[in-house]
Amino acid sequence: MSARRRRRVAAEEEEKEAEAEAAEEGSDKEAELEERLVDLDLRNDSDVPDVPPASDSTPEILKAALSGLSARWKNWWIRGILSLAMISGFFLIIYLGSFMLMLLVLSIQVKCYHEIITIGYRVYHSYDLPWFRSLSWYFLLCVNYFFYGETVADYFATFVQRREQLQFLIRYHRFISFALYLAGFCIFVLSLVKKHYRLQFYMFAWTHVTLLITVTQSHLVIQNLFEGMIWFLVPISSVICNDITAYIFGFFFGRTPLIKLSPKKTWEGFIGGFFSTVIFGFVFSYFLAQHQYFVCPVEYNSETNRFVTECEASELFQMTKYPLPPLLQAVLGWDTVTLYPFQMHSVALSTFASLIGPFGGFFASGFKRAFKIKDFADTIPGHGGIMDRFDCQYLMATFVHVYITSFIRGPNPSKLLKQLLILQPEQQLSVYKTLKSHLLEKGILQPSLRG
Repeated sequence: MSARRRRRVAAEEEEKEAEAEAAEEGSDKEAELEERLVDLDLRNDSDVPDVPPASDSTPEILKAALSGLSARWKNWWIRGILSLAMISGFFLIIYLGSFMLMLLVLSIQVKCYHEIITIGYRVYHSYDLPWFRSLSWYFLLCVNYFFYGETVADYFATFVQRREQLQFLIRYHRFISFALYLAGFCIFVLSLVKKHYRLQFYMFAWTHVTLLITVTQSHLVIQNLFEGMIWFLVPISSVICNDITAYIFGFFFGRTPLIKLSPKKTWEGFIGGFFSTVIFGFVFSYFLAQHQYFVCPVEYNSETNRFVTECEASELFQMTKYPLPPLLQAVLGWDTVTLYPFQMHSVALSTFASLIGPFGGFFASGFKRAFKIKDFADTIPGHGGIMDRFDCQYLMATFVHVYITSFIRGPNPSKLLKQLLILQPEQQLSVYKTLKSHLLEKGILQPSLRG
């Protein structure tokens, strides 16, 4: 090959290399530009502004009384004293009745929602998103209107029947609920701002997930309460018992870390909490099952305008003899054991509260770590926010509702009768004729009643 040809080939290779470098540099610039655009729209975790640390809300008198203790024991006493105060208040509300318990559930729901939404607002406050907080509270009202309207239609049928205004609201309840939500949806679309689209949709999802966690679960808590106060008290008390006993066992005996999300959680606390909770649930349900006030479904009496808990106890709450397995007979010397059937269900509820319930707390711990916060708020000294204390309760509420519908509750004649009373007279007569014809075919009606 001649020298001239070699120079020409070398020049062509250099030109190709220059083009490749230019293309690579161009792609790098494009990638860099894309990355900058993404950063402008949605910051990375490292760029997310930290939520301001929660202030110490411990009363000064309590600080002074515990000033001589180490930080570890000071936290122990603060948590203990506040736990006893909350438990005492809880029992007082139980004494005041079902309606006060419903108000308590609603108040806790609103506070938990506020704590989660406030974190979102504080973290992304620098973006100055329009309508974020207003729309968040508007959607809370819409969802509560829907769920509580469904509850009124199901459990307050006779009360609604006497008031024409409520009949209109109940008849078109779902349409009104949808129209309210649709108005909020349209306002959200109109509030979209250029360069913040992705973040706004992110916060829209934040609001809806928060609604799912708080409002839906609190609605299930109230549904469980209507089945009988025992279905409300045993699950909630089991979660509280597990939280307290796991903390005590972990505080005194904890050595082995349980999960990285919660470094203070230990296997010793987890196992000790499990056995303590199952025993507590079994014993606690024994005492509750003896009282009509706790075992009867909660019903609204339209004549007295009060909630009543009067009924004949179902088979779940009547003492029953059960044969023991041969091994236990040999160990205990008993052939049978007498207990309430509900006590066996309480074992299932307590087991879930102690084995699966804590994962609600782990989920909350992961959420807090993602946003570099210690607690959801500083509402309760030594405990954090309301959400910090009820993160496991919402998971428990869903399980109890599913458990009741799957294993306990059958057709409800009382609820069916309430729905029949809402029908027009000609519709009620049609139902009566159909039912009468069916009973005649089955041979259930006596011949004397056929005329």
